Amino acid sequence: MSRTDDHIHEHAPQRLVVRVTDNDFQREVLDKLGRLEVKMDMLVGGAQPGRMQLAENRLSELERSDIRRSVYDRFLNAVITTAISVLITMHERWWK
Repeated sequence: MSRTDDHIHEHAPQRLVVRVTDNDFQREVLDKLGRLEVKMDMLVGGAQPGRMQLAENRLSELERSDIRRSVYDRFLNAVITTAISVLITMHERWWK
């Protein structure tokens, strides 16, 4: 390298380019972090229930409904089974 080349490289603002790149990178990361925070608030909920809370509430209601329906189904099956058993038993007595 000649002396002129050394002089040019000494005054080249290489560090400034790195800082601009760092600032751009930081800005991009903060922007993405902000969008992630908004999405998390939407899912989990901030001051109001988020989608996850609403889904959990619906799931709880469906479970209660399923248990209630299961009890009704068992009761109805017991009534139908008893009625069929009575009809079979009475059939022998009525049609002798």
